[in-house]
Amino acid sequence: MMQGRHKRTNSRRKDNQKNIRNDQKQKINVKSRSPIMGNFAANEGLSIFVILVWLGINAFLFVHFYMAFLLERWFYTRVLLGHALSWARAPAACLNFNCMLILLPVCRNLLSFLRGTIQCCSRTAARQLDRNITFHKMVAYMIAFHTAVHIIAHLFNFEYFMDAQLNRNSSFLPFVLSEIGSGDNASFLNPIRTNETNPTFVLFTTIAGVTGVAITLALILIITSSMEVIRRSYFEVFWYTHHLFIIFFIGLVFHGAGRIVRGQTLDSLSTNEPEECSSRFEEWGSDNGSTCAVPRFAGNPPQTWKWVLGPMILYVCERIVRFYRSHQKVVITKVVMHPSKTLELQMKRKGFHMEVGQYVFIQCPSVSRLEWHPFTLTSAPEEDYFSAHIRIVGDWTEALHEACAGDKTQPQDAWKLPKLAIDGPFGTASEDVFGYEVVMLVGAGIGVTPFASVLKSVWYKRIQNNQDVFTKKIYFYWLCPETQAFEWFADLLQSLEAQMTEKGVTDFLSYNIYLTRWKETEAAHFRVHHEAENDPITGLKQKTLYGKPNWDNEFGNVAAKHPGTKVGVFLCGPPQLGKSLEKQSLSHTEGDVKFIFNKENF
Repeated sequence: MMQGRHKRTNSRRKDNQKNIRNDQKQKINVKSRSPIMGNFAANEGLSIFVILVWLGINAFLFVHFYMAFLLERWFYTRVLLGHALSWARAPAACLNFNCMLILLPVCRNLLSFLRGTIQCCSRTAARQLDRNITFHKMVAYMIAFHTAVHIIAHLFNFEYFMDAQLNRNSSFLPFVLSEIGSGDNASFLNPIRTNETNPTFVLFTTIAGVTGVAITLALILIITSSMEVIRRSYFEVFWYTHHLFIIFFIGLVFHGAGRIVRGQTLDSLSTNEPEECSSRFEEWGSDNGSTCAVPRFAGNPPQTWKWVLGPMILYVCERIVRFYRSHQKVVITKVVMHPSKTLELQMKRKGFHMEVGQYVFIQCPSVSRLEWHPFTLTSAPEEDYFSAHIRIVGDWTEALHEACAGDKTQPQDAWKLPKLAIDGPFGTASEDVFGYEVVMLVGAGIGVTPFASVLKSVWYKRIQNNQDVFTKKIYFYWLCPETQAFEWFADLLQSLEAQMTEKGVTDFLSYNIYLTRWKETEAAHFRVHHEAENDPITGLKQKTLYGKPNWDNEFGNVAAKHPGTKVGVFLCGPPQLGKSLEKQSLSHTEGDVKFIFNKENF
């Protein structure tokens, strides 16, 4: 008996211990989930809210206009077309809304103005403007979707219109409706006026048909040429076809001018109530005391221009500003050809003011008068010039390299250098660097360029001028696949390293340089010189690391060293690396640290 009681007591203790451990695990899980949700809300909350609002407006417009064409006024139109009428008109309303939005994300001057205006109030809201191209793409895909639905519905509509004319039976209501307006053509319902016509003829002889074909072809070319593989390999194709948006918007504004989709007029509804008169269509207009007159029809006036006029005016103003700035004189003061086929241009322009991490569009008329290409500024705001490092990777950059005599060792006279036009500068995520107490900068290859501006500005502010800045710690990571790519940036890092040692502020900047690929001969050289005081690749005291960073460890170490702070994570690099860093920013919550992820996107 005593043994049985003892066993039951032990089992109760074990159950209690299990319950306590389970409670502790649940509490830990709740605590860990809460910071993760906080990080997610800080990084993605506003973006998700904006997308949900945008999707909600699309859904509302679709349902509202779908139901609007089920009203009595459109009863006889539905006799001909059925629900294909609503399926054509609902996406048309959504197209108006999205075409109103599509130009706004590419109004760079407007975005820069908004960014500077709201940055002082809400850094989170300002960060959303850095995702302008992502939103531009989403709106474009939505336009493509609604265009496809609109076209398919109208293909059915024209078949229904044609069938009503071919079935020439006076006891058939669709045929009777199709014959209305045959005399003076003032109040027709069916745009196909005879049975000898075919939908293809109507398609290419009406305003709606011609503009519809032009809009569709322009949209197909714009979207297909915007694919990543084409945009990166054949940028000129992407650039030129994107300007078909002019044809797209002209066609869009005039598309509804033909008023092909027609409904019963409000006056006619008082003399011909569809619910009552549709079954008595043989009596329409008779003198035998019929209360049903022949219905009269009219199309809605064009509405698209009301949606797109405002954004089109804004975009025209945007282009006027760009045109004005592009005609301001730009002087190339220095041309430097760096290793790894990187061309540095140092320039001056009257009244040019910049912030760290901003970018400009560069045009070289002697290469192409139509092409503008974006390049990050690598100079600091404190310098009396602005510079860009341009990697020679395509036809345009190769032509610019030759025009600037980058392949020649002797300095060129200024008057021999080509004329350049500059549009910008425009804001990016890197402008917010000095708004964080702790910052992680991650650059991959030539993607280090925005951080060159940041580190130079740090040198001027913190080291040369002894200014007190809000940022207390910078972690810099640079990943490169080849040793030559380090050389053009190593001078800046060596200068920073020496100055920080002299001023005693070595803790302010921690930098880690990673070589992600190397040859066997290079590996042997690295092993021989590994014990040298300075790194054999960069010449820095900080040795180059080989392989790729363990981001989980890096984020964990930063979180452990800076509990309770917001850490700004800034990336200029490939999408795969961006996904990895964004995932780490959301998952690391040790010490109530919030990692705020920012990506260069232009």
